[in-house]
Amino acid sequence: MNVKVLYFAGLREALGRSGENVELPAGVATVGQLRDWLVGQGRDKLASAKNLRCAVNQDMAGFDAPLGEGDEVAFFPPVTGG
Repeated sequence: MNVKVLYFAGLREALGRSGENVELPAGVATVGQLRDWLVGQGRDKLASAKNLRCAVNQDMAGFDAPLGEGDEVAFFPPVTGG
């Protein structure tokens, strides 16, 4: 399954990229499993980010949200205004 992963704010800077297209291995079917797989691929900042938020196809989602072919998954830290 192919998904597009986007990184925002401090994550983008820490990972040195704004996004990537990834081919997921069998068994990676939720946002949480995707995050864990990405950490295993060297995106360690995803494991240590406090209050990490995510969205699937531009809708806020939990780590138990299922993934489908072609989904866009965004990871970002909480944002504050001011």
